Amino acid sequence: MNPRSLLHWPRTLFARLALILFVSLALAQGLSFWLTMTERDQSMTNVMMGYIEREVASSVALLDHLPPVERAEWLPRLARRSYDFILGPGIPGNPPDARLSARVAESIGEGIGTQYPLTVNAIPGDRERLQVHLKLSDGTPLTIDLRPMPGTPLSRWLPLVLMVQLAVLAICCWLAVRVATRPLHHLALAADTLGPDLKAARLPEDGPSEVALAARAFNAMQDRISMYMTERMQILAAISHDLQTPITRMRLRVDVMDDSAQSAKLQQDLREMESLVKEGVTYARTLHGAAEVPCRIDPDALFDSLVFDYVDAGQPVSLQGRIGSSLVTRPQALRRILGNLVDNALKYGGAAEIVVGALQDGQVTISVLDRGPGIPAESLEAVFEPFYRLEASRNRHTGGTGLGLAIARQLALAMDATLSLNNRTGGGLEARLTLKVPR
Repeated sequence: MNPRSLLHWPRTLFARLALILFVSLALAQGLSFWLTMTERDQSMTNVMMGYIEREVASSVALLDHLPPVERAEWLPRLARRSYDFILGPGIPGNPPDARLSARVAESIGEGIGTQYPLTVNAIPGDRERLQVHLKLSDGTPLTIDLRPMPGTPLSRWLPLVLMVQLAVLAICCWLAVRVATRPLHHLALAADTLGPDLKAARLPEDGPSEVALAARAFNAMQDRISMYMTERMQILAAISHDLQTPITRMRLRVDVMDDSAQSAKLQQDLREMESLVKEGVTYARTLHGAAEVPCRIDPDALFDSLVFDYVDAGQPVSLQGRIGSSLVTRPQALRRILGNLVDNALKYGGAAEIVVGALQDGQVTISVLDRGPGIPAESLEAVFEPFYRLEASRNRHTGGTGLGLAIARQLALAMDATLSLNNRTGGGLEARLTLKVPR
């Protein structure tokens, strides 16, 4: 079993740092309290030993000089919280074995043992107790009944003060960790919102030097990525523009060719070249960002219009389900995604079925289903890569350009949506688009 599962280690950096700081400071506070109390008890014990030695010696000397008839009256006056005097032999017992009792006995012995021979024994019981037995000058037995105190009692307000200190520690730890991790949180949000449009908010370059350095590095990274993407789009656009002229000349020459069979083949090749160039530019533009502004639309009307266009063209496309409410989204991008998915379903499955899920948990699912050959499980993500085709053949008629799904995925990312592929039970493929509905 993993030790971390036993400790329930927090997942977030904020919780981990807060826990480490609080536990460390609490342990340090507890250790300081223990050391203070230990030193306090030792000091008080030393003071108490000196006090008992002096007071007991004085009290025994006073009782020894008093007339026997007056000694009983003085016993209550000489009693203290930790000991009192008894005119009698006391209770016999075993020698004291407790460290504090032995020290008390040694202190009393040093004070009066030289003048009055004494014996010491412990008294059985739950509380530590001992008795010192001696005889006064006239032979009267005297017993000193001692109840050693291990230390000074704690004040009633001390536990409350400790609780307040722990609360202050917890608040300070929370504030310190929050201040330390807030820049990381902002950096994570900025990185998460850095989508294909490259329009993430720039991080403020202030605060501690480490935070400012990270913010400057992230902002510089955004600028570099944006520059690289712009250059790539410009290169593809330039290539497309330069290819248009020779393609146009080639088509004009093909039109005047006498060989109709060769002319038809060349016309087909030229159309595929134009398609490849246009889709390449479209893919570059989706990477650079969608210029379309989100607006509120009737999604059911958009789905109906899309399906009617295919049906009018004689394509077997059907629609099931409705959302029943308006959405804020990018309609042209949504239409382009669904069009690419339906085209793939028609190409490989012969028919397409659009299933729209109702609004639930702030999300809408739109699935395009077919009964084609499906896609191997290991290639379900690879087909979203540019120019990736499952066919080994490079025939554009069967394999396509390899950019349709890549364009659809990039448009979905620009819409803050997710696009995934799943093989259906019984054969076929499901392309599922999940839209997040702003509230």
